[in-house]
Amino acid sequence: MTATRPPFDPAIAAALVARAADVVTTLAPDGIAPLRARTVPPDLDEVARSCGRTLTWHTVPGSGASPDGDVRVALLRPPGAGPAPLLLHLHGGGLVLGTVADDVAVVASSAPGWAIASVDYRLAPEHPYPAAVEDAYAGLLGVVAQADELGLDAGCVVVTGVSAGAGLAAALALLVRDRGGPGLAGQLLVCPMLDDRNDSASGHQMAGVGTWDRTANATGWAAYLPGAAGGPGTPPYASAARAASLAGLPPTYVDVGSAETFRDECVAYAARLWADGGDAELHVWPGGCHGFDGLVPDAPVSRDARHARARWLARLRERPASDAPPPAAP
Repeated sequence: MTATRPPFDPAIAAALVARAADVVTTLAPDGIAPLRARTVPPDLDEVARSCGRTLTWHTVPGSGASPDGDVRVALLRPPGAGPAPLLLHLHGGGLVLGTVADDVAVVASSAPGWAIASVDYRLAPEHPYPAAVEDAYAGLLGVVAQADELGLDAGCVVVTGVSAGAGLAAALALLVRDRGGPGLAGQLLVCPMLDDRNDSASGHQMAGVGTWDRTANATGWAAYLPGAAGGPGTPPYASAARAASLAGLPPTYVDVGSAETFRDECVAYAARLWADGGDAELHVWPGGCHGFDGLVPDAPVSRDARHARARWLARLRERPASDAPPPAAP
């Protein structure tokens, strides 16, 4: 019997058919290398020019449990005097794919006036947990330490990402909270990959359709957590949904499509933030597949999603420091 599923938005449904050759629905472990080989990353110089920012490259030392070497960070800074607020960006790709240039244009479109620091974190399976999140933490420490000379506002740093990158951003926020790292103004999570258990109702509902189904998701988690994905001992810094408490996290924005694998884990994460006394804004975009606004940027729902993220960032900057929720013990 065919499973009952939420419908795709008409523009998204058409794009899923027209761009079928580019869409990753299911991914097996032996498909990782071929997919990497045929994927052409964006030209980051061109991305920077198109979004009116200046691109510079920086190297920061590795940190924490995985100090295996330096971490590259691409910084796209907007014009103008004065320190710029910063989005620390982590690209998507299921923890096994992607480059430092990916998703930057999507982030920039929702963040006028913000600098973007994209961290070139290591990928699984060659570099399993904790490589990616430690690289992200190193990137954060390194950029914040150089904030004055880079023209950045160290008091307004938001961690962000798309898909696996958003899941890493959520894990990074937990790591910052528990290590007493640099204060974060917020976390902006776009269709985040949050739960290695990969057993949500939406995951089963959307199996085999759309983009990044639960089989592909299992491949990504198994590469990042070899032999441990879905088991009882997964740390929250690998899979943010495993955190015992979400108290003490910065204001959070979560968005996700109604017709995608991650819908239910994103809704559950936002509900847990509220239950733990946190500040969260949740959007479930009707008819959205995973990564819909990157797939169909001109669809009305995609424009609405980018506008909502931009308004949240603007409100975050306008909020007086005294309005920020007090920190809570984890």
